[in-house]
Amino acid sequence: MPLHIETPQIPSRPLSLLAGRSVWLKLDALQPPGSFKIRGVGLACEVHRRRGARRFVSSSGGNAGLAVAYAGRMLSIPVTVVVPETTSDRAKELLALEAAEVVVHGASWQEANELALSMIGASDAFLHPFDDPLLWQGHATMIDEVCQSGLKPDAIVLSVGGGGLLSGVAEGLHRNGWGQVPIVAVETEGAASLHQSMVAGRLVELQKITSIATSLGAKRVCERAFQWSSEHPIRSVVVSDRAALSACTRFLDDHRLLVEPACGASLALAYDKAAELEGFGTVLVIVCGGATATLGQIKQWSEG
Repeated sequence: MPLHIETPQIPSRPLSLLAGRSVWLKLDALQPPGSFKIRGVGLACEVHRRRGARRFVSSSGGNAGLAVAYAGRMLSIPVTVVVPETTSDRAKELLALEAAEVVVHGASWQEANELALSMIGASDAFLHPFDDPLLWQGHATMIDEVCQSGLKPDAIVLSVGGGGLLSGVAEGLHRNGWGQVPIVAVETEGAASLHQSMVAGRLVELQKITSIATSLGAKRVCERAFQWSSEHPIRSVVVSDRAALSACTRFLDDHRLLVEPACGASLALAYDKAAELEGFGTVLVIVCGGATATLGQIKQWSEG
């Protein structure tokens, strides 16, 4: 059995009325560790275990790190997660709940990642948060599930951070013969590395991340995600932090499910009846989740 679960796919009456079209939700926020990440991370961890790995090492204090910690606990393999100093106490508590060793190092993910890489021994496996073909292969299973359900959307809306979800969804669309179904890729202002890369026609690295949607905070998307922008129909959209936060609170009211701002970014398109959805009769929004956000934190951000 895989480490991820098959997640519900439901029509959203509130969002459909607001957006003026049929809006469906793929609820990957309901995965055991709280986000879609376990699909790819779980697959990668299982592959590494078969290859003889005796410890998993990750460099994410967010959803990817939590997925590695969960996978390690389920597979009875110890996990070390290196997180930057900016990682919230909530995230560290969740990692500890999964029995992971937490090492705090550096002011940014890049510094934490460098330390994590330096710790890799002969029997260790490193789990990258988003740049690994095994991850994309695992994330693609959500499209397998959509295809098997009988629903074929006119477009799929998802959030983009490092590009792992986008790469997985694109792979899933193509392996199911849906290569012409467009992807609407959403980022927040201050974390829009894919958007800037598509405008420039080359991979662009942001100088810094200024968005509160830290799960979208990759200074540069992975190369495969950028390649997909020339191989698959992709519409790049950028929304404000305020729009993402508003979507989080409204989604909690509408569907009793709390998600982080990185996920709220994609939901914001439906709530704000974005022009980028015009022409699509049925859209599927990937509710990617986010375990580290709390209602108090979202309220604090909104007030700020």
